[in-house]
Amino acid sequence: MRAAVLGFAHTIGTFGVVLMIGGNIPGRTKVLSAFLFDFVQQSRWREASWLAGAMVMFAVAVVLTLTLIDKYSRRRST
Repeated sequence: MRAAVLGFAHTIGTFGVVLMIGGNIPGRTKVLSAFLFDFVQQSRWREASWLAGAMVMFAVAVVLTLTLIDKYSRRRST
């Protein structure tokens, strides 16, 4: 439970820093989390849902890929 709370707090803090400093300079930079935030602020729920789903699927794909690479490399080194 502690890890989940700390992970959530870290994510919120990172998102705040991205919005304030480098990830949302109008006309210059825009990160996916800022796009998602804009969609929610504008009540564009369909776009927000699709973007959030795509971000989750990407994260799952990355974790799965890294897990498979780790298993493969452990098998080769033994």
